[in-house]
Amino acid sequence: MKLRINAKSIAALDLPPGKAEEVFWDGVQSGFGLRVRRSRGEGGGIVRTWLCQWKRDGITRKITLGTAPPVGAEAARQKAREILAKVALGEDPAAERRERAAEDRKTLRTLIDTYLVAKKPQLREHTFTERKRYLTGDYFKVLHNKPINSVRRADIAACIVRIEGKSGSAAAAQARAALHAFFTWSMQMGLVEHNPLIGTIKPAENGPRSRVLSDAELARVWRACDDGTEYSKIVKLMILTGCRRREIGGLRWSEFASDFSSVTIAGTRTKNKRPHTLPILPLMHSIIETCPRMVLREGVFGARTAKGFTNWTLPKPDLDKRAGVSDWVLHDIRRSVATKMADIGIAPHVIEAVLNHQSGHKAGVAGIYNKSSYQREVRAALGMWEDHLRTLVEGGERRVLNFQPPQAAAT
Repeated sequence: MKLRINAKSIAALDLPPGKAEEVFWDGVQSGFGLRVRRSRGEGGGIVRTWLCQWKRDGITRKITLGTAPPVGAEAARQKAREILAKVALGEDPAAERRERAAEDRKTLRTLIDTYLVAKKPQLREHTFTERKRYLTGDYFKVLHNKPINSVRRADIAACIVRIEGKSGSAAAAQARAALHAFFTWSMQMGLVEHNPLIGTIKPAENGPRSRVLSDAELARVWRACDDGTEYSKIVKLMILTGCRRREIGGLRWSEFASDFSSVTIAGTRTKNKRPHTLPILPLMHSIIETCPRMVLREGVFGARTAKGFTNWTLPKPDLDKRAGVSDWVLHDIRRSVATKMADIGIAPHVIEAVLNHQSGHKAGVAGIYNKSSYQREVRAALGMWEDHLRTLVEGGERRVLNFQPPQAAAT
């Protein structure tokens, strides 16, 4: 049925008796009309929807232009003219609309989930956990339902300011870095054309920690670890080796040499992805031999899990109380060991080898040609360090000992 559709005629349009839907085509603009249908909801009200219709390749296509009201007849007719003009020029407005709808379904949160699945095998466990916390938590929650292409720099800047005010500049800086990494990946995947974080404010990050435990503090921490718990054994091994907590907490029996003369931390568990071999000297051996070897557990520490020891938070306050040492974290042990090794005369390049660092004298071209692991020097350095540590703990004059490999532990 065709008639001139305007504000006056709309009110008079109604469904014929017994019909649930009828389309009234405009007598002025071809392909433009008003669909009137009865709602299926309770009460069966009348719903009026503007339509634009055309044919391409023998197929009839339709696009809805909104409901009447609030969209008026002239506004809907003008929109229909624009769409039909595109059709006349060979464009496909229906396909464009489908593409826009598909883009709108690519919300920030949906793509964050995809990003985390892709990145989980590539990131260290701690890095992945922190990045997931910042991206999926409340930090950017107000943006989660927005299509990714509609997230603006102003939106992100407002979030960063709010995070900084609520959680501090360090948290804001970490949250910004996590979102920046996500948008960089999104650009690489062709999901966005630009990174909206470029040019946003950068909250001040906390500077690198510089805490070094004094000799007295290190000795008190060592003595406070005489309770025989797994946590205390791990702390002692960290003091003896300078290793990171996860490297010691995740030790596996398969990483030990058959005669227990050395241990090689797998590259999958080190920060720089390089295997790290250390000699096992008497104090370290005396700790390892107190660890029960369980048939169903590959790890030296922790529950029956591939991650090894994971209870890092709960035992720390009690250790601080027993030791009488405060304002320190476990990673400060690594810095303290390196500093004190230098104090007793161990060469910097040997300290780097002890810590499994690929920097300093082996950075750049030097590292390409110099592949030495300095195993003899590392053994001598750890021997000096163990002897020095024993002196700190027990008191008395430091003695340099000629350490021999310990006998293989019973299994």
